[in-house]
Amino acid sequence: MQSALPFFDAPEDALRHAVQALGGAKRVGAMLWPDKTPDQASRQLLDCLNSGRSERLQLSQVMLVLGWAKDAGCHEPMIWLAAEMGYEARPVAKTEEVDRLVDVVQA
Repeated sequence: MQSALPFFDAPEDALRHAVQALGGAKRVGAMLWPDKTPDQASRQLLDCLNSGRSERLQLSQVMLVLGWAKDAGCHEPMIWLAAEMGYEARPVAKTEEVDRLVDVVQA
């Protein structure tokens, strides 16, 4: 049985879902900006995830959040983003990643 694709209204919603899966804005904000207080980092992250604000995450930060979410078992944001762009995405197990790297090195 195939599960339904996740649905979010906007990319910011998908990222908010990932942030929640990682323990919330205070925790993830502190991971992104360790030089800030947890409250400052949380506020900055929430501003970045608010489409009505001008603050935005850098692409590398978005990739960090999605990678951390993957490691935490939260795949819906990446699957949704890929589907929105016309791609199919699925999580790849570490053993598959290693096999791919070995194939590349041997080629």
